[in-house]
Amino acid sequence: MGVATHHQRGKQTLLALSVCSLIGVAWLAIPHPAVVVPVSLAPLAILLVLDRSFLMILLFVSFSFFRLHEVFPQLYSLKIPLLLSLASLAALAWHVGFTRKYQVYWRKELTTLSIFFALVVIGVVLASNRPIALTYFKGIYWKIALMTFAIAWLSRTAKDFALTSRMITVSGILVGIVALINKASGVGLVEGTRVTISRDIGSVLGDPNDLALVLMFPTSFAVSLMLTQGIDRGTRLLGLISIPILFSAIIATQSRGGLLGIIAIFGIYGYRRIRSKTLLLIIGVVAAAGLYLLAGISGRSSGGAAEEGIDASAMGRLYAWQAAFGMAVHNPLTGVGLDNFYSNYFYYSPHWDGLNHAVHSTWFGVLAETGFLGLTVFLVLITQLMRTAIKTLNRVEANRSQVDPAIQATAMAVLAGLVGTVVSGTFLTQGFTWPIYILAAQVIAVAHWVDTHLGKEPNGNTEGQPC
Repeated sequence: MGVATHHQRGKQTLLALSVCSLIGVAWLAIPHPAVVVPVSLAPLAILLVLDRSFLMILLFVSFSFFRLHEVFPQLYSLKIPLLLSLASLAALAWHVGFTRKYQVYWRKELTTLSIFFALVVIGVVLASNRPIALTYFKGIYWKIALMTFAIAWLSRTAKDFALTSRMITVSGILVGIVALINKASGVGLVEGTRVTISRDIGSVLGDPNDLALVLMFPTSFAVSLMLTQGIDRGTRLLGLISIPILFSAIIATQSRGGLLGIIAIFGIYGYRRIRSKTLLLIIGVVAAAGLYLLAGISGRSSGGAAEEGIDASAMGRLYAWQAAFGMAVHNPLTGVGLDNFYSNYFYYSPHWDGLNHAVHSTWFGVLAETGFLGLTVFLVLITQLMRTAIKTLNRVEANRSQVDPAIQATAMAVLAGLVGTVVSGTFLTQGFTWPIYILAAQVIAVAHWVDTHLGKEPNGNTEGQPC
């Protein structure tokens, strides 16, 4: 008791000295009474960041991936993602480098991830248009790479996994609600029917396919929260409420990749719960047809029923995929470089209609921008993650009495999310965006938790050893 009290007094003394020092320095720089208030709050903010470092990282991921500051433009000028990135980096460096609060470990999936990240960096240096590659790398991709390791290493307890699932689901609800409001109001519709968000300010969510991707990601977590036994009622209610919102918003995008993704997500849950696989197949076919009609894809200006034969949308993708293959053939080891597909489309496409086009495929996007070598490593990574996710979920379900429901919910969610990513990857470009890396981090973190708490598997697996 005395030791704890002494420790608390030490913290209080340090805080008081810090406040006084900061006020003194600030007064010398700007001698105005108004400076005292924000400077006085700075030490409290620092303590909050260091004490809630995992929350800071999750908030940063939510704002960066779900683009919440663009969903709600009133927040845009506050530079929240920048502030959260600084807070996250500071907390990560402090706890990993100095306090050793978080233990760094290593697994084979992290090795493959590191190799892929290294190939991307080499591709940036050798990119056909280096400024474009550097802009994307400095603006987005290095944060994705760093936060992948941060989420994997900092997700340590059942509370961490529960918080992650809830945060992702709540963020998805916010985006979904705004998408449905835009659809009802006719705001930012593409081709007159396809919903977008903040298209007028150039948001990533201004593309219906990218919006579908963002909405699809939290769907697997929402379904898992609703179906997992043992989860508290409030959290299960959150999952129940979010599913129709996310489902309706994805339908409103009229994205074929998004529809394939949610069919795959619901399909993996059905596969593990419905014994008759014939019945499951019938349900899947009926559901796919129903969703196609419900989404009104046949009424789309591009890719709709009005276009005979192979529609313009499909032909556009075929031309883009041919261009991607040509880029890889010309640059087999490095590709054309990060975010360089669009700027190289003219030189490699067999059909030019006056406009450059996006690749609209995860696999061909990775192929074009990292070459055959990069795609090979990427496919190895996906295979490793799938095998690890399945193995981890099987172990969790076999030891339910020893595992917190939050762990089981996360293990199921990341497997369903990975399957959805693999299936939707045919039409959605996800190779260098947040979802697959967040899923990878969660797969690795859950597997490490299971190995730590349930013991290594009998085959002598030695993964997850501290560095």
